[in-house]
Amino acid sequence: MTKPVAREPLRRNSRANRERILATARQELGRNPDVTLEELARAAGVVRRTLFGHFPGREALLEALAEEASEALRSALTEGTAFAETEPAERAFAGFVFSLWPVGDRYRLLLALARRDLGVQRVAEVLAPARATATAILARGQRDGVFHTHLPAEAMSGGLEAMTVALLESVNDGLLEDDGTRVAVSLLIAAGVPEERAKSVVEAVAPAIETERDASDD
Repeated sequence: MTKPVAREPLRRNSRANRERILATARQELGRNPDVTLEELARAAGVVRRTLFGHFPGREALLEALAEEASEALRSALTEGTAFAETEPAERAFAGFVFSLWPVGDRYRLLLALARRDLGVQRVAEVLAPARATATAILARGQRDGVFHTHLPAEAMSGGLEAMTVALLESVNDGLLEDDGTRVAVSLLIAAGVPEERAKSVVEAVAPAIETERDASDD
C-alpha cells in the first residue's frame, strides 16, 4: 500500500501561506483600501490561485481579517480586564490602553474598512466588547471624581477612541514613536486627569501590565 505523501508539511505550508496573506492584507489595506487581491497576492509572495484557494473573494478575506481582529481584541481585553477589576479607574484605563495598543493596527484597519467593505454593523459587533469596557471604566472614573463629567461616558469613550486611532495613524506615518506610554498619558489627560498625575499613573501601570502579560504567556 502506498503511504500518504507529506500531508503534514503541506498543511503547515498552507497555514503559513494563509497567515502571510492575512499579515500582508493588514499592512497593504492599511496603506491603500483599494488594493486588489492580485496586488495582495504579489505582495504576499504567493500566486493568485493560492490566495483565492484560501479566500475566494475580497469579502471572504475581509471577514477573515475581522475575525482575526476579534480574537486579538478578546485576548487583549481578557488580559486588561483582570488588571482593571482590582484597580482605581485611572489605573484601570491606563491598563486598558496598554493592553489594546499591541493590537491597535487591527482596530484601526477595521474602522478604516467599516463603511465601504465590512459594514458599520459588523465592525461594531467586533469592537463592542472593547467599547463597552472603555465606557464602563470611564463611567466609574466619573463617579469617583477622577474623570471630567463634561461628556457622558459613552460619548467620551467615542472621542478617546477617535483620538487613539489618530495617534495610531501618526505612528504609521512616522510622526510618533510609542509603545503605548505616551498615548496612555494623552488619553488620561483628555479624560480629565492632570498631566503630572497622568504621567505617574502610567509610569506605575506599565510594569504591572508587562508582568500580567508575561504571566499569561507562561
